[in-house]
This record gives sequence, C-alpha cells and structure tokens, in this order.
Amino acid sequence: MTARTALITGITGQDGSYLAELLLDKGYTVHGIIRRASTFTTSRIDHLYQDPHDPETRLFLHYGDLTDASRVAGLLERVRPDEVYNLAAQSHVRVSFDEPLFTGDTTALGTTRLLEAIRTTGLPCRFYQASSSEMFGASPPPQHETTPFHPRSPYGVAKVYAYWITRNYREAYGLYAANGILFNHESPRRGPTFVTRKVAMAAARIKAGLQDALYLGNLEARRDWGYAAEYVEAMWLMLQQDAPDDYVVATGTSYSVQDFVEHCFAHVGLDWRDHVRFDERYLRPAEVDDLVGDASKAARILGWRPTVRAPELAGLMVDAELEALPGKGGGPVPAVPLPAHPLARL
Repeated sequence: MTARTALITGITGQDGSYLAELLLDKGYTVHGIIRRASTFTTSRIDHLYQDPHDPETRLFLHYGDLTDASRVAGLLERVRPDEVYNLAAQSHVRVSFDEPLFTGDTTALGTTRLLEAIRTTGLPCRFYQASSSEMFGASPPPQHETTPFHPRSPYGVAKVYAYWITRNYREAYGLYAANGILFNHESPRRGPTFVTRKVAMAAARIKAGLQDALYLGNLEARRDWGYAAEYVEAMWLMLQQDAPDDYVVATGTSYSVQDFVEHCFAHVGLDWRDHVRFDERYLRPAEVDDLVGDASKAARILGWRPTVRAPELAGLMVDAELEALPGKGGGPVPAVPLPAHPLARL
C-alpha cells in the first residue's frame, strides 16, 4: 500500500493521541494541529515525538486553530493529506453551559471552516467528523444512526450542527465526509475533569492515603462506556470504505455513574460509600439520563466490535492511576530528571 498522509485536529487529546499511534503503526505520515499556549500541551503524544531533522520522521506538529479559517486552509495546502480527522472541539459537556459561544465557534463553526477549506482547495481527501452520542440527548435508548437528535447541552447542539454540515458537504459537493457518532469512550489519557478519570484518580489516591473524599453530582446518569484505544480503529475503518457514511460506535451496554464508581473503588478494596460526597455544583442545567448505542451497522459494514466494557475499563484506568502515583503508592518521587519537552527541541 502506498504510504498515506493524515492530518489530525485535536491530536493532543485522548483520541488524537491514540489515533496518531494507530496511523503511525500503519505506516502513515501524520500531521497534527495544536493550539498555541504558554505551557506545553503535548504530554499525550510526547512518546511519539521524532526529531524533525531525522529523514525518517513521520510525525509533524503545526500550530493552528479551527477559529482561524486562513490558517486551516494554508495548512491543508501545505500538508495535502489523504485523510483528515477532525477531533478538535470544546468537548466538556458541563463547561459548554458556561461557555456556549466558544463551544459553538470551535465545535460547530470550526467544522465548517475545515470543510470549506477542503472544498475551496480542491483536495481529494477523505474527512472524518467526530460526532457524539450527546446529540441524542433525551431520545430514549438504544440510539442508532436514525434515532432523532434531541441534544441537552450547548455541546450537544454544536455537535448536531457539525454532524449536519458534514452531511451537507457530502451531499452538496460530493466530499468523502463521514460522521463517527461515538458514545462515551474513556482511557487513562482522559482529561482529569471528566468523570471517569476523576473517579479513577480519586480511588487510587484515596487508597494511597493522598485524598479523603470524592465530590460528584448526578450518580444516576447512565452511559455506554467503551475504551478509546479501540474506538479510534473504527474512525480509521470509516475512511477505508468505498463510500462515505455515518456510523454509531458503542458497546451496547449501560452503566450508571454509580456503577462506575463502585467498580473503581472495589478494584482497590474500598467501599465507595465511605468516600463519595454529593456536590450540586457538578449538576448540569439539563441532564441526559441514558445513552446506549446500537453499533450493529459498524459491526456489519466495518467489521468493528468492542472488547472492553465499563467494568474492565474501570480496572484498567485505576491501575494506570496507581502506577502514576508518586513513588507508586505515596512514596518519595524518584530522583529522575525530566527529559526536555519535544516542542522545545523544534
């Protein structure tokens, strides 16, 4: 197979890092767009770093932002990717209530800017849009590709816009543009403010005596939790089909937040009820009660099936948190100097 080039927005996020690993393993040259910040934000992909002076280097990072249409178009012209994966977004549901305008500008209009740049540059690339189960919102489960959307947050609303603009560019301009409607997918690389990572971190820290309590909001909300490292393979498979389409990616199982908490704390031999406290500040103005995906289409057409579900995922994430503790269990931090940051060497 001829070596291909991929461009990933949101490469420094959980999904972006796993996808970059997958594509590099498959022989791709990978370009990633990162936002300029005063601190380094590439920790999830530092292990993939290659010196750009090395002629064998296949990972390249570029500063850019989906709010800057000219920069996006310029990068597409320069990189000329075979595949574009749009994973960038303001992706925290609770935060979207506090920052609805920013969420709409990045998550919704950012997708439009990227699609318009592909159209105007005339690149014959394939486009993947990271759609979300939050688009279904209040629609009863199980949710599949034809389930009506009823989003319950600015994030969900923005993702609905991005989904439809992706379909519109596919139908109006003939772009190869696919939507992956991914249900909740987690990993040790999840951001620490997301509930699964927050719970896994707390279980490990409480076990090690570094924390006393965990504060949470709604414990009754139910989600279909899968493993992010498996879900990025479904993204890739969508762009390998003869024709673009939209696919739900999910495990088909439902667990409450309380279930996930129980699994995490039981994994370290603790009773969650001794440590979990309620805090109304973590409640959302409008809640999504139950999301459970029907991924039968992905299984039938893509041949994709998940193997990790919430109980195994909880154990996997807690083990990673235990391993990451200072001194592995609260002991002294090993006196090992930190390596220079990759971007400092560019």
